[in-house]
Amino acid sequence: MRQRLTARAVVVGDRSGTVVPDAVVDVEDGRIGWAGPAADAPPAGDAEVVALPGLLVPGLVNAHSHAPMVLFRGQGEGLPLDRWLREVMWPREARLTPDDVEVAMTAASAELLRGGVTTSVEMYFSPERIAAAVGATGARAVIAAPMVPLPGMPPLEEQLAAAVDLARGVPDDGSVEYGLGPHAAYTVPLPLLRRAAELAREHGMLLHLHVAETATEGAGLLAEHGLSVPALLAAHDVLGGRVLAAHCVHMDDGDLELWAEYDVAVAHCPASNAKLASGVARVRDMLDRGIRVGLGTDGPASNDGLDLLADVRLAAQLARLREASATALTAAEAFWLATGAAADAIGRPDLGQVATGRRADLVHVDTRDLGFEPVGDPADLLTHLVWSGVPRLVRDVWVGGRQVVAEGAVTTVDAGALRAEVAERAARLAG
Repeated sequence: MRQRLTARAVVVGDRSGTVVPDAVVDVEDGRIGWAGPAADAPPAGDAEVVALPGLLVPGLVNAHSHAPMVLFRGQGEGLPLDRWLREVMWPREARLTPDDVEVAMTAASAELLRGGVTTSVEMYFSPERIAAAVGATGARAVIAAPMVPLPGMPPLEEQLAAAVDLARGVPDDGSVEYGLGPHAAYTVPLPLLRRAAELAREHGMLLHLHVAETATEGAGLLAEHGLSVPALLAAHDVLGGRVLAAHCVHMDDGDLELWAEYDVAVAHCPASNAKLASGVARVRDMLDRGIRVGLGTDGPASNDGLDLLADVRLAAQLARLREASATALTAAEAFWLATGAAADAIGRPDLGQVATGRRADLVHVDTRDLGFEPVGDPADLLTHLVWSGVPRLVRDVWVGGRQVVAEGAVTTVDAGALRAEVAERAARLAG
């Protein structure tokens, strides 16, 4: 089916913050066939015309998430990362079942869609059940199958082999992609990290891991090897290929130069890093060095939400505070970090922008709200989206041209029933 969507304006999702007023987007076979000003649009022909009163923006891309952790939202409040993991998260996760993960991911995926997030990079247990969950909601996921040495888990070598096997036979519609998710250099032995990197390069898979999230996590490695974590990864041939490093808060100039040299992308998680007092990443310095950066929520137990629009706003605020400059991260750049830049960071050029040939992942944001007034110039619409945009203004969402949110409600699953089931399972896991 062919559709023509007309909108008050389109926000393209590029770095310059292009806003096209009185816009048209044509959708055919799950992709964008044409996008631009209505005055320049080709004839609609037999396309169904859908008139939208607000903004059409790209589906947001969440570059780092552990979304099934909706089961643990709010738990361990006030603890630093190491204690939060060891005292609260890992004991609960030891009791997880695959059914728990699928139910939680389905609920979380609905929450993400309701906030305009159509794609998320997920690093969590039972990756095949995460795929089933997004299959139910109609979202997309890049699933970095986890490798972590926890009680009850298979040996790391077996986890790696199983993760590579998952990548065979994925659908060709871009809805699910598997990658490799070794947790971090302080939890996974360096030889296994090297082997994971080799396999990721061999199969064209995303390699996703945590790097320099806290000031102390690399202390043991530094004492043993005399190198920072980024330098250690480079020395052990872990870098190169599609590498996405989450957090990257505590990076010196030499570390950033390595990231630029090896084209390592960064998943910047400002809300999680702020909540756990981990620090503020050097986003301006990264961008100025040409390092690819995308925004992530991290898990809903350390954020505690999945609201990527809120993280867009916070990313701009923290960058400006860090640099003591109101231009350290512009509104256009902040939104780009959740759309076109995030798609680039995860190696998915088919996503992240409202542009011809890209997948038709689209979000309709209602601008009939006081938060979107006044508008003296089309660029004001993007400014208002960044500083006043909230999930309740997301009215409709399409993934690959299929509508999955209509009039503010997810249409593919029963969000109310899922919420009740998450609450029941969370109580059991809390012991």
